[in-house]
Amino acid sequence: MFGQEGFGLRLEWGGEGVTALGGLCAVLVVVDVLSFTTSVDVVVGRGSEVRPVRWLDRESADPTWSLRPSSLTGVPPGQVLDLPSPNGATLCTLADSTGAAVLAGCLRNAGAVARVALEIADGRPIGLIPAGERWGIDINTTKSEQFFGPLRPCVEDFMGAGAILAALLEQGAGGASVEAQVAADAFRSMAPRLEEVVAESVSGRELIGAGHAGDVEMATLVDVSEAAPRLVDGVLRG
Repeated sequence: MFGQEGFGLRLEWGGEGVTALGGLCAVLVVVDVLSFTTSVDVVVGRGSEVRPVRWLDRESADPTWSLRPSSLTGVPPGQVLDLPSPNGATLCTLADSTGAAVLAGCLRNAGAVARVALEIADGRPIGLIPAGERWGIDINTTKSEQFFGPLRPCVEDFMGAGAILAALLEQGAGGASVEAQVAADAFRSMAPRLEEVVAESVSGRELIGAGHAGDVEMATLVDVSEAAPRLVDGVLRG
């Protein structure tokens, strides 16, 4: 099967994307805008750390903290939070097994993550992994046997990956694959009304309908953070 070999900037979706790019890229940037990597940015920006927990292992995680970014703005420095999620956290643990450096990226820290990714890669390929959603997952259920459906690409993660790719290109990275270039171009095109676009997406409407409009608003802020969380010894830290 053809891939994106020969390009310095690449993009593939979800767990399948991690498998495709993991052995070929020096850096993998996981993007889960609503809400795992946004929550990680908030926590790391406050001087704490996040241990990503696979969704299947969530019942063993400390339930003190929620995945909602707005609930994490009061996290004190020096904490290590266990945060499970079906997409971002699960993908971070999978990406870690490939040997690539793993960063948690979102809209809020796009420029900062791009800078660190370039430094780590040192001319080697960088892979963006928009997490997407999974058909059949209900994050409100506590049943560990719930069905994990196929990948559902989502607007917010495409925008987040595009923001980081646009920043990489602006910072001098070259050789974007068509898949990566289209994401960067899509972000640039939608940037003037980004909050509206994400709010009107399936994921955005789901959160707003559940009373979490503030989380969507926080997640759609661009380049308001200098945190660039990197997964080291199983923990995302700045």
